[in-house]
Amino acid sequence: MKNKIMKILGILLVVIILFLLFLPHILNWMGLHPKFEGSQQYNLKGKRALVVTTSHGILNKPGETIGKPTGVFGSEMTVPYYEFLDANMDVDVASIKGGEIPIDPQSFYYMIKDDADERYLKDDAFQQKVKTSSPIADVDFTQYDAVFFAGGWGAAYDMGQSEILAKKISEAYYAKTPILGSVCHGALAFIQAKDTTGNLLIKGRTMTGVTHGQLDQLGIKFTPLHPEEELIKAGAIFKANHHPISDMLATITVVDDEERFVTGQNQNSGHETAQKMMEIIAKK
Repeated sequence: MKNKIMKILGILLVVIILFLLFLPHILNWMGLHPKFEGSQQYNLKGKRALVVTTSHGILNKPGETIGKPTGVFGSEMTVPYYEFLDANMDVDVASIKGGEIPIDPQSFYYMIKDDADERYLKDDAFQQKVKTSSPIADVDFTQYDAVFFAGGWGAAYDMGQSEILAKKISEAYYAKTPILGSVCHGALAFIQAKDTTGNLLIKGRTMTGVTHGQLDQLGIKFTPLHPEEELIKAGAIFKANHHPISDMLATITVVDDEERFVTGQNQNSGHETAQKMMEIIAKK
């Protein structure tokens, strides 16, 4: 009897180990971090890209100074960075306040880590940019061909609230230089930007960001701003895909009619969003 129990336990242990080993592949098959089938290798040598992130590093409520660590979601920064870099663009990194960028530690859990995250963890040059990011106040967005806003829970605390960021987005839009892109909570960067008449710049534009469904399914009880709600409130036409298991496994990338804003739904959308931004740049 004892031998039989030990044999059963051994089989269960092997099954668990195999499950854990194949879990990243299972999640990828279900929809996490999909490869963009329309991916092309653009050569945009001489063009410049800027990746902008949050500076907020904890999940907290008003008045609280402690909470679970958060920040930018790793792949929402690393995927577009390498898409632009591999197209021979010069890529800079900035954040709301500048300095070292907080990265959500969950980003690098083995089961949800993207190939771009693995590359980042071996890339001293990129890591140095993340440790010494420029504050957005010191960056001229009009000097770039692409400006990409990464998401993550931290962005809910400072991107949509930044008047400096809103002003710089408006300046970039009217300079007609950079294509403006985002994924997930990064779309909050656009909600305060205004046109020359004082109206919100994204009113009437089709856009996307992380859904209420994904927030609920991941058990996040509080963040100051929710992309789906805030984009709709700002007058954008919100579009998103849904997944029967979890919106975390869904994705869509949306280009506005003017081809100035390219927005991706969540952490799965980085490849396609960056690629579509470069497609527009290459057409110019």
